[in-house]
Amino acid sequence: MRVGFAVPVSGPWATPENLRRVAVRAEELGYAELWTFQRLLYPVGHAMGVTYRAVHDPLITLAHVSAVTSRIRLGVAVVNAYVQPVVLAKQLATLQTLSGGRFSAGLGLGWLPEEFEATGVDMARRGRRIEEYVEVLRKAWADDVVTHDGDFYRVPPAHLDPKPEPGPPPLLLGGTAEVALRRAARLADGWVSSSREDLSAIAGRVRLIKAELAAAGRDADAFRFVCRGVTQVRAHDEDRPLTGTYDKIRRDVAALAEQGVTDVFHDLNFDREIPAADAGEAMRRAEEALEALAP
Repeated sequence: MRVGFAVPVSGPWATPENLRRVAVRAEELGYAELWTFQRLLYPVGHAMGVTYRAVHDPLITLAHVSAVTSRIRLGVAVVNAYVQPVVLAKQLATLQTLSGGRFSAGLGLGWLPEEFEATGVDMARRGRRIEEYVEVLRKAWADDVVTHDGDFYRVPPAHLDPKPEPGPPPLLLGGTAEVALRRAARLADGWVSSSREDLSAIAGRVRLIKAELAAAGRDADAFRFVCRGVTQVRAHDEDRPLTGTYDKIRRDVAALAEQGVTDVFHDLNFDREIPAADAGEAMRRAEEALEALAP
């Protein structure tokens, strides 16, 4: 089990100083990976919650922290497929190269209609769109001459260089529906759970993906099962996984490993008490959690 930590990207605690401090300290403590997530906009009057109200761009954030770290891996969970894929392919390739090959690229369908409207992308047929999206990314990272003529995207014959070094970043797909899990097994190097994932049912999702991998002749041992840990430190244990005392949270991490999860990262951005707190108090709690939950 690889244990990671999400950097501050949401709310008042997501300052440049705190970003750098969490990144450097996580590397010192032996965490496997630093993580971010994307929220492009927050519709007026929406009820999605304080975590999504003000969020830094996930890729620029990772580029920033890559410059103050040298060993820890970097991951985004996830970038949504309303960004034009050739543009994203260039950004991800650059981040992979500049970080020294430490990057993991998570890709999601997206679920907020207003974000699709604002980016000029049709929200319909998102499942088919993301399959073609992955195809374009793979071509952009591998082919000398990149060309594509599909249902959603067209790329005229062109060179798209430089290629990512030392190679393309691992590609993770999100989603909770059965069709999304099967898609991840067919197309990706791993699957990443959402913040709304029912972790008590994650073993079933792992089994389904492994069955699909076996049917496709793919090596399940090489596939990553990444869990976003909505970690909430509390004075007393609660029934929700990863919520309660530090001892209870560590037991929950061990239980996830037993269910087939290969990676878990603690994401305090999704503890509503953190983005709602002042920056100093949120960072105090984060530093305590970094120490207490270190692998």
